[in-house]
Amino acid sequence: MANGEQLTIRSGIVLLQILILGLFFVIALRLWYFQIYKGQEYSRKATDNLVKQQSIYAPRGLIRDRDKTILAENKPAYGLAIIREDSQDIQAALRQASQWTDAPLRELQESFQAGKERVKPFKRQLLISNIDYKTLAEIETHLMEWPEFRIVTLPLRSYPHGRVVSHILGYVAQADEAELKSNPRLQLGDNVGKQGLELSFQRSLRGEKGLKQLEVNAQGRELKSSIIKEPVPGKDLTLTIDLDLQRHAWEQLGNHTGAVVVLDPFCGDILALVSKPSYDNNLFVQGIDPAQWRHLLSDPKHPLQNRAIQSSYPPGSVFKLVVAPCALNNSTLSPQKELFCPGHYKLGRRVFHCWKEGGHGWMDMREAIKQSCDVYFYKVGEELGVDAISRYARSNGFNARTGISLPNENPGLIPSREWKLKRFGRRWQGGETLNLSIGQGYTLVTPLQVGRYVAALVNGGFLLKPNLVLDAEPKVQKKLPLTSEERDLVIQSMLAAVEEPHGTCWRLRTQEATVGGKTGTAQVVKLKQEDRGKETEEIPYKHRDHAWMASFGQQGKETYVVVVLIEHGGHGSSAAGPVAKSVFDYLFSEAASQ
Repeated sequence: MANGEQLTIRSGIVLLQILILGLFFVIALRLWYFQIYKGQEYSRKATDNLVKQQSIYAPRGLIRDRDKTILAENKPAYGLAIIREDSQDIQAALRQASQWTDAPLRELQESFQAGKERVKPFKRQLLISNIDYKTLAEIETHLMEWPEFRIVTLPLRSYPHGRVVSHILGYVAQADEAELKSNPRLQLGDNVGKQGLELSFQRSLRGEKGLKQLEVNAQGRELKSSIIKEPVPGKDLTLTIDLDLQRHAWEQLGNHTGAVVVLDPFCGDILALVSKPSYDNNLFVQGIDPAQWRHLLSDPKHPLQNRAIQSSYPPGSVFKLVVAPCALNNSTLSPQKELFCPGHYKLGRRVFHCWKEGGHGWMDMREAIKQSCDVYFYKVGEELGVDAISRYARSNGFNARTGISLPNENPGLIPSREWKLKRFGRRWQGGETLNLSIGQGYTLVTPLQVGRYVAALVNGGFLLKPNLVLDAEPKVQKKLPLTSEERDLVIQSMLAAVEEPHGTCWRLRTQEATVGGKTGTAQVVKLKQEDRGKETEEIPYKHRDHAWMASFGQQGKETYVVVVLIEHGGHGSSAAGPVAKSVFDYLFSEAASQ
């Protein structure tokens, strides 16, 4: 063998040895890097793979009525969660979850993608919040094959009385993107209050989650667990609502669309707050079906609307309870002065009719309230003018929210010259003042606003915040701007409307209690000449008047205010009156039995 060939072979061996040494050096360097330089970090990550922390859901606070009957409770439920780092094929896992639960695959994929950025590594992400027991049993038999899945236990909100109190309670549902962003404590899949008291008292009802530490093996199977932090249950809420009374008023409305408000006038407690039609708030807890949601939204009677506080209506003749003391405050009109009602009143070329076609004859203020004479109040309103009426009505709490602990309350509307000019770009007309004086035209109020005002007339003139939480301190919002003599005149007129001949509220008459009231028939549209004098049922539904009854009743130490509003119900006396009478009968029969 030539020297050159030997040299070449020897050089190759040296090169190979250098390469081997270099490889060992690289391996040694990497071992040093992983075991020494990065040792603690990777040790921590390995521990994290074996020890996981998991949230423990806190039970939401219970909601009860004044007699401790449960209105909102929690039932145990099971959900399916996924830990993405434990999955070798996320799409296959989602397909399997869809197969187990019949949940649409697209929805699961969208839910998973939406939560990826919010859920930390090795933390579970809730996919489905409520699994029935049959499905749960099937999933549990296959969990060993799918280590990425976890069964989680969580409280499910339940409303035992559904539609009867749904507008008061509202409902909970999964937090949306905006809510997750605004509250860092919320996690994907958490339920939050969306409407009603569930929303208003979300912070106190929710409670605080606990924390549990889990030890798992390489397959993700739980070996041992310990609680690091106990969950803090939400605070319970006891309401002023009387469920039995609420249900009675609900039933008395029958198939009508409307509202019933029952108040204790001396403390502001709300004993009943009924709105009909309603909805089943249990539908929202588990995620409402899209078809059901579309049906609720498209329903022409708007069942999601709380008519007691969110819908506003022309008050009709109920507003005369405001205009009468306004006249005593702002004019030289004596309550004893009589004005003549021939059945109509002419202003310029327009003729304004009284509800009684033949007229009421001579009327003083007491008789005008008792018989609800329109012409009397046309004349009073013309003398007062829009500025005085608007200013006085606002000082009595109208055109403003009552402050009830429910979201989205409607403030109503008391029109003024400035309002009309700004809203329509037109000046106020004299005929509009006449309409305002009998609660028509632009004037809008809610049933709760009317109830609060009548309660103030009864309790000595104090406008109280309507209260839904039991044992809360009564809060006086303002004092009505009328004297005790003026207030007494209005009260006596309301009593006369029930007890005396020709009173419009005679349907409220009872042997059991002293009752006073004021009817209201609020025109929705100007009736055509051919519709005048027709029975309510003969007029198209949407053209029928709204029916009001604003009333109070007293038996011994028990005093209540009852307001009934029936949309397109026709006359206040015949439509709303029987509902109010039935509520009083219930209240005073209950009081007598105690």
